[in-house]
Amino acid sequence: MAAQKTPQDPVETFEELLEHPDPDKQALAGGIEKFVKIVGHVVMWANILLIAAIVSQVSMRYALRWNFPKLDEIQWHFYGLVTMIGISYAMVTDSHVRVDLLHMQLSRRARRIIEIVGILTLLTPFIYLMIDQGYDYFYESFRVGESSDSPTGLPARWALKAVIPISFVLLALAALARLIHDVHALFAGNASEREGKGLRLILLALFSFAVVATALTFLVETTEEKLVVVMFLTFIGLLFTGYPVAWTLAGVGVAFCGLAYLFDNDLMLWTGLEGTLTGLDYLTLGATVNRVYATMSNAVLVALPMFIFMGLMLDESGVAERLMTSMQRLFGKTRGGLAITVTMIGIILAASTGIIGASVVLLGVLSLPSMVQQNYSKTLATGVVAASGTLGILIPPSIMLVIMADQMALSVGDLFMGAVFPGVIIGGLYLTYIFVISLVNPKVAPVPDGAKSPDWAAVKDVMIAVLPTLGLILAVLGSIFAGITTPTEASGVGALGATVLALGYRKLTFQKLKNVLISTFNTTAYIFAIFLGATVFSYVLRELGGDALIEETVSATGFGATGTVMFILFIVFLLGFVLDWIEITLIVLPLMRPIVNGLGLDVPGFDAIDEPALVWFVILVAVTLQTSFLTPPVGFALFYLKGVCPPEIKLMHIYKGVVPFVLLQLTGLAIVFLFPWLVTWLPSVAY
Repeated sequence: MAAQKTPQDPVETFEELLEHPDPDKQALAGGIEKFVKIVGHVVMWANILLIAAIVSQVSMRYALRWNFPKLDEIQWHFYGLVTMIGISYAMVTDSHVRVDLLHMQLSRRARRIIEIVGILTLLTPFIYLMIDQGYDYFYESFRVGESSDSPTGLPARWALKAVIPISFVLLALAALARLIHDVHALFAGNASEREGKGLRLILLALFSFAVVATALTFLVETTEEKLVVVMFLTFIGLLFTGYPVAWTLAGVGVAFCGLAYLFDNDLMLWTGLEGTLTGLDYLTLGATVNRVYATMSNAVLVALPMFIFMGLMLDESGVAERLMTSMQRLFGKTRGGLAITVTMIGIILAASTGIIGASVVLLGVLSLPSMVQQNYSKTLATGVVAASGTLGILIPPSIMLVIMADQMALSVGDLFMGAVFPGVIIGGLYLTYIFVISLVNPKVAPVPDGAKSPDWAAVKDVMIAVLPTLGLILAVLGSIFAGITTPTEASGVGALGATVLALGYRKLTFQKLKNVLISTFNTTAYIFAIFLGATVFSYVLRELGGDALIEETVSATGFGATGTVMFILFIVFLLGFVLDWIEITLIVLPLMRPIVNGLGLDVPGFDAIDEPALVWFVILVAVTLQTSFLTPPVGFALFYLKGVCPPEIKLMHIYKGVVPFVLLQLTGLAIVFLFPWLVTWLPSVAY
């Protein structure tokens, strides 16, 4: 037997390196990850300071009639710090959004190879760009002593701009740590790493996308248009490798910027394609740093971590458990009562969380074992939980609507109010379906044995469980609708209110507060990371003429104003099968704005809404995107639910169960489409 090498022994050959991976390098990677996590655990507490800044601002304005403009800038300074530092934390905790359809079938070894290739080819060029150009951006601000645009604002604005290169240095360290771990594991040659499918599955998928991309390039004429087609399909194809969506967007954007530069300088004539005049190069792509700064200092987006915190804190407060227990007693003898209970709790959670993953998992954990025990149909049970959990993406306060408002330059309040009736309609359709199918086919939702008729004690328990939560919802949404607070201010008040509620229920401990902060930090970070990737991707896509190509393609359909809107919604529905709502919102939705504005849609604005047609259209897209959580293969709610299902429930039960609810969502979409005033009336009367 060969002698074992100690860490101090030199590794002389490549074969010996494979057999004896260096534990010192593994320790180095662990040390880097620990450092990034420590930084993250410190920075995440800025969310508490953000809540304090928002609540202080509202309190002083209404209680003392004082106004401090500096508090506005303090808020987005905290937001910028949390989001930018958070992307490296999300990297080391592997919290990024990815398309798992093929990825989860692969062996651990294949996944590591994909991550190594992704880091080297997609993430590294992006990190280099942002460190290099971000440092120049910061240094110029520091050199001139840049301060706030407002005379009463904060000094030393360059300090916030310094966060850009610093955060990407941290991201580079996080990526290096993962790279070392992956290379170390490959060299170790653990047999368990090979369990699963190899890379052949991914290579076949990429080859298929390459064939489709090549075929579609013949449908367009100019080189720029061909690049747009190939760029978009390259992004979708690479998504199926399972590499994080954010870095796939960023890497593809940087790569096609380089490709456009080659075409601009006639270095690609050997392809038989003509040269281009895009003007894209390294320096012009560096202009995206300014867009990154605009995103991290966006007052509207400050509401994101606050609404996320509010939802997660309510989950920790035990509100859902109280509602489930009390409402089951209330609907105990009603056929389908448990399913009705789940749907109603889903509606209440939707109006208080907006976090789809948390709602689906919570409803699944609380209700699925009881439904199985009461002999509910597995398809109905899973469909009810998955669909009810997705209502939070539409019913305000919805983080999706916050992002849509930012991308479409609309009022968050208008979108929140515009989504109320559509959300209630879809929730009502769910309840009606459950009630009807339970009557038509009693076997799918039997009345449990020993169920008791509701009494006043049950009603009292429901009131005790529901009223505090409804009070918080009314305080948040009511203050927005009444114009008392901005959505950002209401989000901070809601975060504080959820914390007080958790304290009142005696559910809040230091560890639970820490868990909420970590989850808020992670969730905000991966959403913001997709913002960063989409910033680069959409910039290059526009410079290549992608917006003009899409506008010409849609206009060329000749469907008329109403037909064009239907066509766009159909495309969004299809994209929802392969893309998440975040990518569609950040990349596709902004491209639709000039198209919709040019249609001359006759949508009632009641002389109170500036762009009623655009508000109506955005809500239609929001309703359509709700289906993306339920449509395979990339329906995230399906996978959230599968992770907490009892073993007797299979993935096919979930797939079959969501079909009726997708049809109900499309029915709700049709109702909102036919009656636009359902969207525009409430925003009009609010002002």
